Amino acid sequence: MSETRARTPPRDAGYRRAHAERLAFLIDGEAYFGALREAVCGARRRLLIVGWDIDTRLRLVRGRPPDGRPERLGELLYYLLKQNRNLHIHVLIWDWAMLYAAERQWLPLYNLRWRRHRRLHFRLDDRCPFGASQHQKLVVIDDNLAFIGGFDLSRDRWDTPDHSPDDERRTNPDAQPYRPFHDLQALVSGPAAAALGALARERWQRVTGQYLPACPPEPPTAWPAHVEPEVCDIEVGIARTAPAYEGEPAIREIETLLLAAIDTCRQYLYIENEYLTSERIGKALENSLQRDAGPELVVVLPKKTGNWLEQNTMDVLRWRLLCRLREADRHARLYVCYPEREGLGDSYISLHSKLLIADDSFLTLGSANLSNRSMGFDTECNLVIRAHDAATRRLIGGLRNRLLGEHLDTGVDAIASRHERTGSLIETVRALHGRRRSLEPLDGKVDDLADSLLPHQRIVDPERPVSAEEMADLMLPPEERKSTLRQLTPALLTLASLALLAAAWHWTPLNRWLDAAGLEVLLSRISDSPAVWVAVPAAYVAAGLLSVPLTLLVVVTALVFGPWSGFFIALGGALLSAVCNFALGRRLAGGVVRRVAGARLNRLSERLARRGVLAIVTLRLVPIAPFGLVNLVAGATRVRLRDFVVGSLIGLSPGLLGIALFSHQVATTVRKPELGAFALLAAVAAVLAVGAWMLHRWVQQRLHDSPGSRSA
Repeated sequence: MSETRARTPPRDAGYRRAHAERLAFLIDGEAYFGALREAVCGARRRLLIVGWDIDTRLRLVRGRPPDGRPERLGELLYYLLKQNRNLHIHVLIWDWAMLYAAERQWLPLYNLRWRRHRRLHFRLDDRCPFGASQHQKLVVIDDNLAFIGGFDLSRDRWDTPDHSPDDERRTNPDAQPYRPFHDLQALVSGPAAAALGALARERWQRVTGQYLPACPPEPPTAWPAHVEPEVCDIEVGIARTAPAYEGEPAIREIETLLLAAIDTCRQYLYIENEYLTSERIGKALENSLQRDAGPELVVVLPKKTGNWLEQNTMDVLRWRLLCRLREADRHARLYVCYPEREGLGDSYISLHSKLLIADDSFLTLGSANLSNRSMGFDTECNLVIRAHDAATRRLIGGLRNRLLGEHLDTGVDAIASRHERTGSLIETVRALHGRRRSLEPLDGKVDDLADSLLPHQRIVDPERPVSAEEMADLMLPPEERKSTLRQLTPALLTLASLALLAAAWHWTPLNRWLDAAGLEVLLSRISDSPAVWVAVPAAYVAAGLLSVPLTLLVVVTALVFGPWSGFFIALGGALLSAVCNFALGRRLAGGVVRRVAGARLNRLSERLARRGVLAIVTLRLVPIAPFGLVNLVAGATRVRLRDFVVGSLIGLSPGLLGIALFSHQVATTVRKPELGAFALLAAVAAVLAVGAWMLHRWVQQRLHDSPGSRSA
């Protein structure tokens, strides 16, 4: 790649440019939600919220003296409508998938107070291709003040820059504590806010068919008194991502600007992002690292992404890209790290920001992750600032120093002084490393099992809508496509049904249909009958096929039959269920799954067969999917039935025994709450914890010592 090329980023790549009368950066939830609450209280005519998620129970401020206004979002919006008869509130939220049910408030539309208020308009945004989402995060007040960034008005977002591990205020609406959370938002006023308002109103009209006129410019809505502007009178840009949909062309303004910024950068790139999986962005970073003279690259990522699904998909894609970047880093200009906080233990900071700074001359922040989805598939919006004078360069450099100061637990002046003295952003980070808050080197390595199981990137993280024909191209070799289709359908339907049932039992009101008390009564009635020896095994087999949680049945079995008899009965039932699902997977899905996944699953099957019993023991001790799904997929691999049964017996026994003993002792303690019972309960819990830790260490050591354990 030419080192002399100095292409200027295209000025017309963005949606529009506009003048911001004032601009401020709000780092972390305490600053953002506090400023938002103050700003919306000044709304005169319209409050327009466009987001990926919303939770009306969100507490916007915490630990402050009461000021007479509600702290929770839903109550505050209703309060504002009562106080101002001219105010209309419009809320547009993505019509979310069931996959996110556990993370969201169920149907805020049906909040009774919201439904009956004629000036509160709530809509779900479904104007997206299949699999895509509306991911923009905007709050616009009277077309004169606007917030833009990575924050949704959702649960598990509020936090302070200290990210204390024991902050009692950091609880969700269900009073459950959650991990520390880092993100940032920008606040603009004047024509820039009007431009964001036009974008939000355009989205509202696209979804609802209702045209919203612009608000009159005078009098301007008051800037929040507690927010100090970073700068006044600055030109900003607005950039978007939108997929091709219903005759509208695709928009990839954010990607275009990012690629140009990376290509023209000469001194340093500073990136904070939740994900790093974009193929085009990754290639641009590789090219930059391969130059003989190029910028340093400091990338701040979360230690792990949010939930089990993301950790086994997006973290795997991230690992693959990080391997490519490290291979390209011939000149040691790459530093990848994650924010750490003393006292977090096994927890970690959920880094959610979406920021890129290049050479103190270019800055963009907003909703777009560095993923393929955000570059072309989801609907995104970013704010862009270019430096054309020394004041704007100080603004951009100042934000970078503020963020590094938070992550490294030091002052902005110390960051600026060290950077000026060393001339290196990487050396600055390394020199200030190791305090109470710190940036720790991120390896990002994932288990080779997860790497091998992951489907094609265009399925997990697509950059555009994928048609059925393209999906077939990705999953099936052309010569096998027609002959396989008839066999493929029942296998995929079986897998999809099990996955949906598992999700339903865990995350929807369906789980109320099966409760421990009801099952205990049912089993107790037949426990003395010969029918129990048919009914209990049949129940375990049915539970495996329907993805009913295995733990529930084990608890009930132990309560009815006692800890030891219950353990052996549960173990026998679980093994029978596992073998039935294993046989179903081999019969229904074996050949088809191997053709669908091709060489990747074949390599995985060979490794599973080579590890045999150990592989199955690991899957049982560290379950990566519902019990029934594991059995079904194992049947499609080359694992021998003998290894599957022996591995399941070894792997299931500790967990089932622990559940049986613990649930029985809990029941005993509840019935007779005596000191001895509590002591025995504590002893059982301690023994189980130590045993689980020892088993985990044993499995990890065996995996490390076994052939083929190195990541692909």
